[in-house]
Amino acid sequence: MESFGPQQLLACYARGVFPMADSREDERIFLVDPELRGVLPLEALHIPRRLARTVRAERFEVRFDTAFDAVVALCAEPAPDRPETWINPAIAHLYGRLHQAGFAHSVECWRAGRLVGGLYGVSLGGAFFGESMFSRETDASKVALVHLAARLILGGYILLDTQFITDHLSRFGAIEIPRKAYLKRLEAALAIDAAFDQPPLAGAAALQVTSQAS
Repeated sequence: MESFGPQQLLACYARGVFPMADSREDERIFLVDPELRGVLPLEALHIPRRLARTVRAERFEVRFDTAFDAVVALCAEPAPDRPETWINPAIAHLYGRLHQAGFAHSVECWRAGRLVGGLYGVSLGGAFFGESMFSRETDASKVALVHLAARLILGGYILLDTQFITDHLSRFGAIEIPRKAYLKRLEAALAIDAAFDQPPLAGAAALQVTSQAS
């Protein structure tokens, strides 16, 4: 996989596949093309009331792209509910290069100067491909997801790809769609020139943006 670099990775996303590893210790990378794809429709985002109160209270300071490598590293760490992850050093290095090229982004939740939650993913056209998230405090990753959705809506994105479905994502309204339907949505999204770089929003403003899109 030595010749597999950022441009090859972007080409994979453009045709609907993404890389994974069997474990953090496995040096190999393989490409995944699931029959059912998880997506989170931005126009149907559901934010539970309790989470909305947390977002509005601004318990965390939300930042974008200030600690990308740290977010990836924390996503790769095992957790009580996730003893193993698929992010090996090769994948971490590859996405770091993609971040340097302006195609990969992080959403970070900070509290008292400590990075306590966040997520990272890839931006291409009007599609954002969510890769992984982590949380070291209650609701930190969920708050990051709300702020990501608001930024994508403001930037003109039409596809938030979650790859797979979890109970966590289902509570936000994520659904599974067949590969053929996903590729159709992907084609439409890639034709759009969306902009990830948007002004930061307060919690209440982020909630307003997501509610107006619903």
